[in-house]
Amino acid sequence: MLLQGSCHCGAVRFEVESPHPYPYNLCYCSICRKTAGGGGFAINLGGLAETLTVEGSANISIYHARINGEKSNAERHFCSHCGSALWVYDSRWPELIHPHASAIDSELPKPPERTHLMLGSKASWVELHAEEGDQMFDEYPDESLAQWHDRHGLSC
Repeated sequence: MLLQGSCHCGAVRFEVESPHPYPYNLCYCSICRKTAGGGGFAINLGGLAETLTVEGSANISIYHARINGEKSNAERHFCSHCGSALWVYDSRWPELIHPHASAIDSELPKPPERTHLMLGSKASWVELHAEEGDQMFDEYPDESLAQWHDRHGLSC
């Protein structure tokens, strides 16, 4: 599925092909919560890095979070004008980027269930709105984005 996205101010627009477009993974870690906001969690999708096209790349800044005092491999791309979180790239998986669902302008499909992850980092003010069938994890699940989509027969 072709995902089209942008920042809030319109300085950055991007497109990427996604075989894993269902926004099912809600991450409650402090990094996602503080850099992407949105209800105390962020939702990342799976995109093919080689298909990424960007207009306005001069308006993009990159943030490397610190985890236990160490600089993370993950590059969090955001608009340097309005601060919108756009996507995450990690050199450990060079074939992928992970667009934030909040930056996608294309209509995204509704997932049949959601995975709530990093609940051990959830802020106390965030209410968990889980539905029957949703999965919960204090840290990361073993199942990847691709495996979740395959299990549900939803890979594009």
